[in-house]
Amino acid sequence: MKNELGVILFRKCVAEYIGTFAIVFAGCGAILVNQLTNGAITHVGIAITFGLVVMVMIYATGHISGAHFNPAVTLAFSVSRHFPRKDIIPYITAQCLGAVSASFLLLFTLKPVFDQKLPNVILNLGVTQPIDNLFITAFIWEVVLTFFLMFVIMAVATDYRAVNKAAGLAIGGTILLDAMFGGPVCGASMNPARSFGPALVSGDFNQIWAYILGPIVGAILAAWIYSFVRYEIVKK
Repeated sequence: MKNELGVILFRKCVAEYIGTFAIVFAGCGAILVNQLTNGAITHVGIAITFGLVVMVMIYATGHISGAHFNPAVTLAFSVSRHFPRKDIIPYITAQCLGAVSASFLLLFTLKPVFDQKLPNVILNLGVTQPIDNLFITAFIWEVVLTFFLMFVIMAVATDYRAVNKAAGLAIGGTILLDAMFGGPVCGASMNPARSFGPALVSGDFNQIWAYILGPIVGAILAAWIYSFVRYEIVKK
């Protein structure tokens, strides 16, 4: 029985790895291609890419692992008693490995192109950075943006009254929305793994605390507050 449960958890973690890999490879890849092509994708295109890749990965793996793809989401689900604490470390490990792997692949495939076409440009792999190095602003915005995201996730993933079939659209749309207006200010990470992968591979850990702590605080607050405002009418 224990072996069977271990195999199931491993398969869930593989799904989390694939989903997080896809998010970083597509989203950060869009950032790099936009830089490489002198703005062909545009900021709007980058926001759409992040929203779409999250949406499709939710539909692809949501029934397998729950489609967290985000350590902040995993922790928030756990503190709100929607996820077992014993699975936190395996899930977060898989998510971070997916982000790091995607960042390494972006480095391996795009660095030669950058070296040839833009030899004086530093390849930052989509590292999250705030406007004008305002990291306190970045922290606060990451808290708020992740709060929006987790509030929506709690609604469509934990409340049976919500339309669960629209979960991918709702969550992907929230990420698109947050990235659309928040990206230029703070990078709109909302995901510690998404920030950790590019930071580790590029060696740029400048004030990464804002992108680790901010999403965790925002997600946990959203989980608690949604649990508070949620109500059910009991029929007598």
